[in-house]
Formats: sequence, C-alpha cells, structure tokens
Amino acid sequence: MTRADIVIVGGGIAGVSLGAALAEKANVLILEMESRAGYHATGRAVSFWEESYGGLSIQPLTTASGPMLASPDADFSESTFLSPRQTLHIGRAGDEAARDQFLGEFAGKVELHAVDPASLVPGLRPQWTLGVLEPRVCDIDVAALHQAWLRQFARRGGALRLANGLRGAKAEGGGWRLETDDGTMDCGILVNAAGAWADEVARLCGIDPIGITPLRRTVAQLRVPSLPSADLPLIMDLASQFYFKPQGEGRIWLTPHDEEPSPPCDAAPEELAVAQAIARFEEVVDWRVEAVERKWAGLRSFSRDRAPVYGYDPQTPGFFWFAGQGGFGIQTSPAAALMAAALLTGDAPGRAIAGIDAAAYSPARFR
Repeated sequence: MTRADIVIVGGGIAGVSLGAALAEKANVLILEMESRAGYHATGRAVSFWEESYGGLSIQPLTTASGPMLASPDADFSESTFLSPRQTLHIGRAGDEAARDQFLGEFAGKVELHAVDPASLVPGLRPQWTLGVLEPRVCDIDVAALHQAWLRQFARRGGALRLANGLRGAKAEGGGWRLETDDGTMDCGILVNAAGAWADEVARLCGIDPIGITPLRRTVAQLRVPSLPSADLPLIMDLASQFYFKPQGEGRIWLTPHDEEPSPPCDAAPEELAVAQAIARFEEVVDWRVEAVERKWAGLRSFSRDRAPVYGYDPQTPGFFWFAGQGGFGIQTSPAAALMAAALLTGDAPGRAIAGIDAAAYSPARFR
C-alpha cells in the first residue's frame, strides 16, 4: 500500500504548482485521472497575464505572480514565460458607466489609460469610440509553464500517478484512506485541486460541496489574412461579450466570453457559441474572416463569489481546498501556490505574497 504525507487530486496547473511548492518539505503524490496532466482547463487555456482580469479579488494574486513569471528562478526556468501584448478594452456609446467603473476600481492598483481606440486598431468600426489601454499585459506560454512546474515537482521528489482517478476516500487514523484506480493508499493530508471536478471529489470524500460550478468557455481560431499586425493588443469588450487576440500572422483566437454551466466533462465547443463569436467579431473590425481553422472549449470553475478557494475545510480536518480558480489559475499560479503551501504547512508567507489577505480565499466563507 502506498503512503504519502500529502496527496493532491488533479494534475493541472493548480495541482502541479502546489505540488512543486510542497515537495521539498513533504512526501507528495499527485493523482491525475487522465493519461496526460493538464488535459482539461490547463491544456485549453487562452492565457495571458492581465492584472485587471477577474476583478479586485484576483488582482493581488496576478500582480504578485508577474515578476515570478517574467523572471523565474534559474532552477525553475532559464527563460521567461511572458511576452509583451497589451490589452485594449473597448466600448460603444452607452458603455461609459462600465468604462468609468473599470477605471475607478483599479485606480492606483493597475496601470490604465483612457485612449482613442481607433488610433490603436486599424479597421476598427466607428461605433467603438471608448477605449482603455492596459499596457502591462503579456501572453503566457502555458505549456512551458506547466512543464516547468512538473519538472520542478519531479526534481524535488514528487510522484505523479497518471490515469489514476480517485474513487473514494475516508478519514481514518488522523489521515485519509483513498481508493483509486490503482488500489488503496494512505495519506495525512488530502488536497482537492480537481478543477471542474472539485465538488465531485468532495462528495467522494464524504464532504459537503461548497458550490464550485464549471462554466464552458468556447474558443475559435480564425484565419484572418487581413489582420493588420500580429503585434496588435488583445481586444476585450467592456461589456464582456467577446475578446480576441492575434495568434501569429493572419490568425486570431476569439471567444464570445461565454460562461455556460456544464457538468464536469471533456468539454466540446458549441456551434452556436462559435457563430456568436464570429458575428460579434465582425461588428468590431472590418478584417476579412477566411476560415475557422479549429475550435475548442474548456471548463472554467468558479466558487459562488467567483474568488478562488484556498485552505482547510473547517468541518473536515486534513482536507484542503485548492479550487475555484476560474479563468485565472494560470496567471495567478506562482502566488497561489506559495499562498496555499503556507496555509497548508502553517509556515509564514514569503515576501512575494506577504501583503495578500489569505482569509479572503478561505473555504470558511461558505460554511
């Protein structure tokens, strides 16, 4: 029978980043039900580092993660995970209140500038008269980041069990006895980093769920030969109806910013959502759409208040929540992993996250 100090359920960006943060101090094992880690939300992300994205509850984690993504320690990566992008938030007549609220709530926290959007986007249709430029935005190399976490986890002695789902768990002897696809194992602490399956994992452990809801996000890659430049900003709607960004010469990644409730599953794109995305895109710019080259969907998982959930369940000793990262788990992963590791071990938070209020993310708010 296998015994570990800590078992983490889920091998996406959340599970592997926390595993890497813990593996130097404990015997850590990650259980991943798929044959490849990061198959679901992590592997389907259109990810960028944008301090305003997700609102004020996410911004401190994103801001703290920026330097760690831009200039990682040499033992983590020899190169940056970020490349410059910028975001242009745009709106039409009637969106002034949304623009002003956006500028006001991030004042003094995020660099934002009111601009004329037409000066930054060739071919922008004339009704889009409102613009806010967020210059400190970067694309993230998601695959490289996930692999870096996996390598660090392995170097520090962590073990990854692929194609090994959790089938049940019972609190026993001050720890946990787990039933998995590969048999029985014991651990002292059980971490729920299962993304869209977080509430399902809780139920398997006899624990009341806290309301982690998976929401489907659809993305399409369009061939747009009239795209003026691959260096244009990410274009994001102030009314949250779309965003799109260049993805190399003549291609963009586009989403209708959909959030359709879904059971935890291998998500597939809906044709209606793709059609809506293209219709909205054609209302924004006059670039010619030549083809939909591919399309996909992923599940973003949110708590009831849309803030992540980090910490021990107040009703169940030894059960630790690391879930509800929404669409922000990649851009916040360095800071979130440090925070969760400190909460789990009882260590003092490091300098990078010392100013962030961990209590805002506690599962106790749902109990």
